[in-house]
Amino acid sequence: MADNDWKKRLGVVYSTNPDFKYITEEAAEPDTPAPQRQRLIVSIDRRQRAGKQVTLIKGFTGRSEDLEALGKKLKTRCGVGGSAKDGEITLQGDLRDKVTGLLLEMGYNAKRGN
Repeated sequence: MADNDWKKRLGVVYSTNPDFKYITEEAAEPDTPAPQRQRLIVSIDRRQRAGKQVTLIKGFTGRSEDLEALGKKLKTRCGVGGSAKDGEITLQGDLRDKVTGLLLEMGYNAKRGN
């Protein structure tokens, strides 16, 4: 099914060669730097969430697997739900102080935002 992903081939001219294989270049994810070199901002957000508060952790650079692992660790340590995608971790509720303390304890360079 992955070989027939037409969205990745938009704008490609049709080839009459029966042996032609369309090859896409995969963008390599950058390696995750050490926690001391990460600058994370912990803030709160209420926009487009029906008035509910969520804690946002922005500024993570590195592989998506490492982001998801950090998100899972924070969710279990805080006892809340959330998600980790697009370089951003979202936790349910206002947990800015607790999350900032946990990140500093883990060795990250974290700062409490708004």
